Amino acid sequence: SVHPCLSFRRCPKQLLQWAHFIWDITQKGYEKKRAKLLAPYVPQTQALQKESRTQMPAPSATPASASSSSSSSKFHRARSGGARDERYRSDIHTEAVQAALAKHKEQKMALPMPTKRRSTFVQSPADACTPPDTSSASEDEGSLRRQAALSAALHQSLQNAESWINRSIQGSSTSSSASSTLSHGEGKGTSGSLADVFANTRIENFSVPPDVTATTSSSSARPAAIDLPPSGIVKGMHKGSNRSSLMDTADGVPVSSRVSTKIQQLLNTLKRPKRPPLKEFFVDDFEEIVEVPQPDPNQPKPEGRQMTPVKGEPLGVVCNWPPALEAALQRWGTTQAKCPCLTALDVTGKPVYTLTYGKLWSRSLKLAYTLLNKLGTKNEPVLKPGDRVALVYPNNDPVMFMVAFYGCLLAEVIPVPIEVPLTRKDAGGQQIGFLLGSCGIALALTTEVCLKGLPKTQNGEIVQFKGWPRLKWVVTDSKYLSKSPKDWQPNISAAGTEPAYIEYKTSKEGSVMGVTVSRIAMLSHCQALSQACNYSEGETIVNVLDFKKDAGLWHGILTNVMNKLHTISVPYSVMKTCPLSWVQRVHAHKAKVALVKCRDLHWAMMAHRDQRDVSLSSLRMLIVTDGANPWSVSSCDAFLSLFQSHGLKPEAICPCATSPEAMTIAIRRPGVPGAPLPGRAILSMNGLSFGVIRVNTEDKNSALTVQDVGHVMPGGMMCIVKPDGPPQLCKTDEIGEICVSSRAGGMMYYGLAGVTKNTFEVIPVNSAGSPVGDVPFVRSGLLGFVGPGSLVFVVGKMDGLLTVSGRRHNADDIVATGLAVESIKTVYRGRIAVFSVSVFYDERIVVVAEQRPDASEEDSFQWMSRVLQAIDSIHQVGVYCLALVPANTLPKTPLGGIHISQTKQHFLEGSLHPCNILMCPHTCVTNLPKPRQKQPGVGPASVMVGNLVAGKRIAQASGRDLGQIEDNDLVKKHQFLTEVLQWRAQATPDHPLFLLLNAKGTTVCTATCLQLHKKAERIASVLCDKGHLNAGDNVVLLYPPGIELITAFYGCLYAGCIPVTVRPPHAQSLTVSKAACILTTQTLMRLLKSREAAAAVDVKTWPTIIDTDDLPRKRLSQIYKPPTPEMLAYLDFSVSTTGMLTGVKMSHAAVSGLCRAIKLQCELYSSRQIAICLDPYCGLGFVLWCLCSVYSGHQSILIPPMELESNLFLWLSTVSQYKIRDTFCSYSVMELCTKGLGNQVEMLKARGINLSCVRTCVVVAEERPRVSLTHSFSKLFKDIGLSSRAVSTTFGSRVNVAICLQGTSGPDPTTVYVDLKSLRHDRVRLVERGAPQSLLLSESGKILPGVKVVIVNPETKGPLGDSHLGEIWVNSPHTASGYYTIYDNETLQADHFNTRLSFGDAAQTLWARTGYLGFVRRTELTAASGERHDALYVVGALDETLELRGLRYHPIDIETSVSRTHRSIAECAVFTWTNLLVVVVELCGCEQEALDLVPLVTNVVLEEHYLIVGVVVVVDPGVIPINSRGEKQRMHLRDSFLADQLDPIYVAYNM
Repeated sequence: SVHPCLSFRRCPKQLLQWAHFIWDITQKGYEKKRAKLLAPYVPQTQALQKESRTQMPAPSATPASASSSSSSSKFHRARSGGARDERYRSDIHTEAVQAALAKHKEQKMALPMPTKRRSTFVQSPADACTPPDTSSASEDEGSLRRQAALSAALHQSLQNAESWINRSIQGSSTSSSASSTLSHGEGKGTSGSLADVFANTRIENFSVPPDVTATTSSSSARPAAIDLPPSGIVKGMHKGSNRSSLMDTADGVPVSSRVSTKIQQLLNTLKRPKRPPLKEFFVDDFEEIVEVPQPDPNQPKPEGRQMTPVKGEPLGVVCNWPPALEAALQRWGTTQAKCPCLTALDVTGKPVYTLTYGKLWSRSLKLAYTLLNKLGTKNEPVLKPGDRVALVYPNNDPVMFMVAFYGCLLAEVIPVPIEVPLTRKDAGGQQIGFLLGSCGIALALTTEVCLKGLPKTQNGEIVQFKGWPRLKWVVTDSKYLSKSPKDWQPNISAAGTEPAYIEYKTSKEGSVMGVTVSRIAMLSHCQALSQACNYSEGETIVNVLDFKKDAGLWHGILTNVMNKLHTISVPYSVMKTCPLSWVQRVHAHKAKVALVKCRDLHWAMMAHRDQRDVSLSSLRMLIVTDGANPWSVSSCDAFLSLFQSHGLKPEAICPCATSPEAMTIAIRRPGVPGAPLPGRAILSMNGLSFGVIRVNTEDKNSALTVQDVGHVMPGGMMCIVKPDGPPQLCKTDEIGEICVSSRAGGMMYYGLAGVTKNTFEVIPVNSAGSPVGDVPFVRSGLLGFVGPGSLVFVVGKMDGLLTVSGRRHNADDIVATGLAVESIKTVYRGRIAVFSVSVFYDERIVVVAEQRPDASEEDSFQWMSRVLQAIDSIHQVGVYCLALVPANTLPKTPLGGIHISQTKQHFLEGSLHPCNILMCPHTCVTNLPKPRQKQPGVGPASVMVGNLVAGKRIAQASGRDLGQIEDNDLVKKHQFLTEVLQWRAQATPDHPLFLLLNAKGTTVCTATCLQLHKKAERIASVLCDKGHLNAGDNVVLLYPPGIELITAFYGCLYAGCIPVTVRPPHAQSLTVSKAACILTTQTLMRLLKSREAAAAVDVKTWPTIIDTDDLPRKRLSQIYKPPTPEMLAYLDFSVSTTGMLTGVKMSHAAVSGLCRAIKLQCELYSSRQIAICLDPYCGLGFVLWCLCSVYSGHQSILIPPMELESNLFLWLSTVSQYKIRDTFCSYSVMELCTKGLGNQVEMLKARGINLSCVRTCVVVAEERPRVSLTHSFSKLFKDIGLSSRAVSTTFGSRVNVAICLQGTSGPDPTTVYVDLKSLRHDRVRLVERGAPQSLLLSESGKILPGVKVVIVNPETKGPLGDSHLGEIWVNSPHTASGYYTIYDNETLQADHFNTRLSFGDAAQTLWARTGYLGFVRRTELTAASGERHDALYVVGALDETLELRGLRYHPIDIETSVSRTHRSIAECAVFTWTNLLVVVVELCGCEQEALDLVPLVTNVVLEEHYLIVGVVVVVDPGVIPINSRGEKQRMHLRDSFLADQLDPIYVAYNM
């Protein structure tokens, strides 16, 4: 078995030699050498195969790959019509890929397969029915022809070798090898799922998550299975939590968890070294990461001299060349009227109509006359010479197009041929609209048939296409044209620089530009082509290309008329039904020239069986117009080898290079029979990536074989300039952009002067930067070089250039590599898009392909992982994202290729809807900043001295001093809340304290002072009688939010018991408080005694349950009075965001102190009303609901939050109806109103709801203020009178439930923008609004009276300076007196409640640690005391923070970024697991969108937080647990994820 951590590049000697030999193979010795090289492998692997079969007789273990290999070769044959070797000889690339993959097999890594919910991507039958031929019937811009399928022998030997390697590995039970059988689609029979594989492997001690950072295996005895850290507390878990709860089930048996094993595989994968051990690469993700990879010192550099521009032969002067193209038409139309000009074919490929020169001339004349004279009135013509007109003609109607084109030329209007729009939202349609608009086009010419076929609105008008200007449509069929009068003649002047026509081109970004061609350029180009191709009058040519643009237009429409040729136009639709039709046309018409693309060669080979008796002997030129594509060479070779027997001459194959700007750049002239064929360049891919030409001699699997595209055009001049920066001439051994200077080229992009200058008016400069000559050149957009004998070689397009970490890769090359990995079973060959997206300061490569409907999940995943390996090996570049989408879903160009820029746009918008996706950010992203090393801490004393020296004050703040505030004699008289209640029952017996509302807004229950007192007494007596309770016993209050809860609370105090409020019904919390008794309602009591409850909890363990619904009327003998105010009053239990249930003890003194502070801060007294919409079970919510009214005497209107679910208006209408000045709510309530009522503000107005009475609307929270939510709330309800200053938040924590509360007096809450990057380093840097990476923080209300706050370094416990980030410590009379724990280990957190500063506090104050990070900043505002106001900003809980790469992250910041990326993300939560960042997103859209989120989430976290996401989990809405305060329970989520209980839609493991 092979150790998975072996270096990538290590491989056996034989393989190296093999790889070494392949690259110096010439065409001639190719077959011979291959047989010799493969000989030692073939029999060996077969023998091994037999052996492995005999060893494993079990039927389930029959090697899937062996059977699939033979079946797949049959499959090839059936499809291609002929064994592979007959079809292709130039298989070098495929073999390179196979060799590279074979090398990877040597140390195969187990890639974890993504987890997908089964229901998700079921294709509808309509999608699934792809016609069998469309796999190759899509026009693709240069991939079909590129490389061959596999040789059956090589394929089989590799397959067998693979299964043999797998088999041998299977013996050892290590995790990596066991699953490697899966990762290559082998283990279909052997294992049902990853979980099964792992259930049988030995993975000891599962309870502690493995540690990623360990590089060596923990025990040498075990093979490289899973690295287990020494068992200890895992970072990021709460100290008190039970470690085993992470992975164990209740009874302590390890869970065989699928998720965690996959993460483990991912970790193993990530551990492997990424690249050769050069200095600039990091070895381990988390240890040494370099910001900018330094250039490789060994990279090849150009060494040649500076090139000199290369001239083409002079343009010959022929006496009868016409002065303008229109003149040639006039000549042939009048003197040779019967000669055929253009033949159109019907759908079956039979000639249907031939246009003669006479007809072309007369119909063009009629059209020109009509355009100029018949469209408007005489005084106001619609068209004037020089206007632009759109030509909208279908691809199967060349005759009407040609008449329209020449009609425009004769009328001196400028034709702009475009594609026929098929739907309102065609791929790229909007950009075509932009072109029409920028050309100022108001008129479109078309045929009657085409016009009828355009999409219409209901009332029969043509739809307004997206982004198009309003057009007037003119039908050009003959019957609608007016005959010109005898005396009318078109104006045919000698060709000048005025525009003749505009050809559209789509740029890399997807924008469409119009290349303007002047009349002289059009004429010169026709002359140059005539000379280069040696056209003679009357020759027949067959044109398979699009006649509206490029070579199809230049040869088939323009040069055709110049030389009186006869063009047979074969439309794309005919090619789809009969791929051999063009070969049959050449045969039938004895055509001399054919214009094709590699695709057409490929299709003809596929179909050549059907036709034995075709002859291509008449062809003197087979012009391959995309011969500039580096991969065209194999199509040309294969076509020649097949059709040479049908009379095709080798010298007739003429590749050429073209571009819309420079038109024809170079073309190979037809050769002399018998002369040697031109040579090939076998270039090193590595050299090419650095822009240098090197003949490939290395023992790498990476060579590119390119053919020449002939010489420069007659009359032209060519130079090669650097592709980026100033147009500096390249050296002779350097790749650059080809530039051409000749009369025959485009003159400008219509209407785009700036871009024009950079493209059409380039003056090359030398290395010193001074211009060379004064002749302007045109950039062609092609990359290449001029080889020996002035032959031009093209190695790629500027549009397909992917520049990653300073190295250049060609999209076409990457497509070809992908296709060389046997793709036939998984993806469609012509439908692969490769592009780059910019993420985190570099380009990242994305590959998108269409998956066949019948491809299995495992096949696809296997194909994807092999493509990654092949591209890595051959191009030495990582793929950032590889996505497969369902068949027929990628946007197409009009001729069926993939619309790359639109695909990229869909990818970035998240609307691609992949069905499989694999992201590899760990492998690709090599430019992360170095992780922070923690510096040895500066001592607290030095910090203090440093602050003093710098003149910075120590960061502390306090509320008003309680002692100075005059209070009525109430407090002095009554120490305890029970006494206050008794006093109120006597003094103001009928004063209403509480009103409870239901969902309809009606009062269901009220309580006056006396009623509350009486009811409390009765409860107290029941407790003493029925419950036999003693003072100090805990009593659980199990009530829905309401007044019963309040009476039960005071009943407990009257009886001297300690109340614990619990949210009903939650059995687990009951055991926690060691309760002696439970008080509840009858309905809840029935629930507690139900069968379901009995199943969950042993009924015998229940304490006494008393229902308080109908109590006996019995006086209490005496009301309990606590001996000291320090006695416990109640317990406050709450689940913290880290998932810990903690209770804190509140003493009577703390209760009184807290109520008094709130009374003073909010100015509460008995005539006031406040509305409360909060859960009354813990924290400040409980205090406001149950305690404050009794202390201050104000009336509380209670609104249970759950009632809002049935009536969203309840809270706001109550506030409006009762004219409430102060109201309290939770974030959940505010969010509910913002989301639910956001679009119903008008309805609120109609109902008469007015919030102008509200002075303070306070959100009760224990977290960083959610500024965006409070802002949206204020903005939304501004229209119904809510003051922008009203909304504020509170801040409390477990140790002190109310530290800040805005209150009535004092300045408004302030906001600041802080730099997120500095926060990660535990620093605060204030920035301006709008600064990149800034975070808006709001002050959490004002500090309560009697409360002091200091900011402390959590490690050294020394005080920090103003505006420094540290832990918030608090000192106040109402701090809780300690945690209430079940296990009596209170010493553990004792320091949370009474800690001293390590330095600088002479008073030795006792502080409580809140566990929250924040900072204090002195503002310019004046506080109530008259001094400057100190604002406290809360950043987040210390427990929650994630420590990644030495930096501290707050989950909410990452979550905010993620939530912004896609409209379908409802909620998001992040947590870490063994140094991997896990992002869970709730998908509120359709399940198709699930995989769109994976790249978007990965991108945004990388861009904004410099972190690589390890796992992306997509779940249903509502899966992320949220507590009553609206806080996410991330640790619960993490536990559910690891225990595999989330039922995710999709889990993606990023490589």
